[in-house]
Amino acid sequence: MHFSRRQFVQLLGIAAAGLAAPSLTRVAQSAAGESPPPNPDDVMQRLLEGNQRFVKGDLAHPGRKPDDFGPLAGGQRPVAVIVGCSDSRVPPEILFDQGIGDLFVVRIAGNVVEGAGPSVKGSIEYAVAELSVPLIVVLGHSQCGAVKAAIKHLDAHDTLPGAIKDLVALIKPSVARSKNMPGDPLENAIKANVQTGVQRLTTLTPILAPRVKKGTLKVVGATYELRDGSVMVLPR
Repeated sequence: MHFSRRQFVQLLGIAAAGLAAPSLTRVAQSAAGESPPPNPDDVMQRLLEGNQRFVKGDLAHPGRKPDDFGPLAGGQRPVAVIVGCSDSRVPPEILFDQGIGDLFVVRIAGNVVEGAGPSVKGSIEYAVAELSVPLIVVLGHSQCGAVKAAIKHLDAHDTLPGAIKDLVALIKPSVARSKNMPGDPLENAIKANVQTGVQRLTTLTPILAPRVKKGTLKVVGATYELRDGSVMVLPR
């Protein structure tokens, strides 16, 4: 999208006053060729602040008006990849209070990464390599049905229908590792499944691992609590 000098100056002035949506600010910067990738820690802080607004019911709804869609038609510049579960109760843009073009969302039941194949890993790598996204968040959630199934069928010799059995099989190793941990078995397994995804992406070559080592990319694990809407970052 082309901005005249006058429009660009106006956009910068609005952004400086804190009135512009983050997406619009990035479009203006991109038009001027002045948009280096943001710091991953700053992006994570932005997401957590958005989640705090969501929990409090004080949503800003940034970048969601019809006028915000047009400037992004020529390209996207998301600030984070969210690898989340397909669960209908876990919509990343809403729970992080972000707008159109802010998040590159990859959703699969059980937020599975390890063994998920090129469609999942390739989507994540595309966002990092082509869109310069500096942050990946692997987001699990409470009461995850896919993890529940993995727990239920961990030692069973029954057969789940269709490809569900293959999906659940990908989660079983994480469940097994968390089996003897103190605390709630489901919560432990959900966290272990997230951490498995973080570990896989952190070491995934040739695109992600070098950037993680350099510090230009960060992979973070987190869980979303369905009961109150809060997101908790997991320790590495």
